[in-house]
Amino acid sequence: MALLDLLGRRWSLRILWELRAGALNFRDLRERCGMLSPTILNTRLAELREAGIVELGSAGYQLTDEGQELSKILLPFHHWAERWAMRDAR
Repeated sequence: MALLDLLGRRWSLRILWELRAGALNFRDLRERCGMLSPTILNTRLAELREAGIVELGSAGYQLTDEGQELSKILLPFHHWAERWAMRDAR
């Protein structure tokens, strides 16, 4: 339940989605998230770092090994959501 609580917080999943392809610095991550508030981004990054899902490396924020594993686990949800959205659009 703790993981679902963390992932259910606004912007958490979007941050994970944007980091799935590699490290991003704060500014680039903020831009990819639609210029969300720096305060919210800092808060979410701190929570994800504390959970061991995101880390700050020399290239910027990136997924840890556990974060990468989580990203792979969430990918089927993404595929399902795409199919669902297409069905709903008809």
